[in-house]
Amino acid sequence: MNTTRQERGRDAWRTGHRTELLAGLFLRLKGFRILARRFACHVGEIDIVAKRGRLVVFVEVKYRADPDIAAAAVTNRQWQRVTRTAEVFMPSRPGLASFDRRFDLLVFSRRKWPRHIIDTWRPDN
Repeated sequence: MNTTRQERGRDAWRTGHRTELLAGLFLRLKGFRILARRFACHVGEIDIVAKRGRLVVFVEVKYRADPDIAAAAVTNRQWQRVTRTAEVFMPSRPGLASFDRRFDLLVFSRRKWPRHIIDTWRPDN
């Protein structure tokens, strides 16, 4: 069964979209309120922006067959792009200006529980 490049791209998009929906559900079960999904601007995209109490969390979501590979798939360059995108998002929500911010990674893999890696990235790294 030979698939075309276009079909593989479409399958990857669908898998990513499904994984992000599951990530949103997972975060809601942990008490978070989803503020944005796939927030995009001229500097980049954030998969999920969530809030719990006075904390805003910017979440990168990854799916891979091996959870360790998924965790390693996010490079410093990607985190810097997420950070710049967060800097665009925050002023768009003035009520969040005084909230604490955190950058998390949510890893999904086949037949395993999601792994929520809290405070994965610090912008001052």
